[in-house]
Amino acid sequence: MLEKERADLAGACHRVAAKGLVTGTAGNLSIRAGDHVVITPTGGVLDELTPEMMTVVDFEGQIVDGDLAPTSELELHLLVYKTSFAKAVAHAHGLASTAVACTHEELPVIHYSQLMLGGSVRTAPYATFGSPELAKNVAAALEGKTAALMANHGSVAHGQTIAGACETLEMLEWCCELYTRANTLCTPTLLTDADLAKVIEAAMSKGYGSTRKVKAD
Repeated sequence: MLEKERADLAGACHRVAAKGLVTGTAGNLSIRAGDHVVITPTGGVLDELTPEMMTVVDFEGQIVDGDLAPTSELELHLLVYKTSFAKAVAHAHGLASTAVACTHEELPVIHYSQLMLGGSVRTAPYATFGSPELAKNVAAALEGKTAALMANHGSVAHGQTIAGACETLEMLEWCCELYTRANTLCTPTLLTDADLAKVIEAAMSKGYGSTRKVKAD
């Protein structure tokens, strides 16, 4: 059942692990497929997971297919799907993002690449892992954003594909690393909403981020 989604999810798990965003059994990922969600198993080491080890659940959290119990953060994943247009969710414990999540109520806009995240990134208040309270806190922090920090815990991102969710998670980690390094030098200069508006305008007018052929004379 949902073989492609299982394979895509396994590949994404290996990607997140290779990027150093998780250690051991930390982190969990999922893909929405209609009325079902393919999700990583509890206690799974991400870089060792195979497509066959993924679990399929419905939107009530009931197992539809799979031999392994789903991640303890199942409720978090399901609530993100219920409160957003997300098609994939990725949660990790990257060192830089977790450090910022332990010390800041939000990651301010230090680089224009944060447009990908929705601008500044909120930190969801701390709650015990796997709890309904944590799921609600994260869903609220993600409102209008593609990523959020989780106080004293880690980071989470969503997207229209699992590759997109992982890319956003990696960008969040990079921005957090940049912010922590900048703070060791002096208080960093932050970007304003007006600055970001100009970036959007420039990106649209220049076709930034997409390849194109040089026009012939």
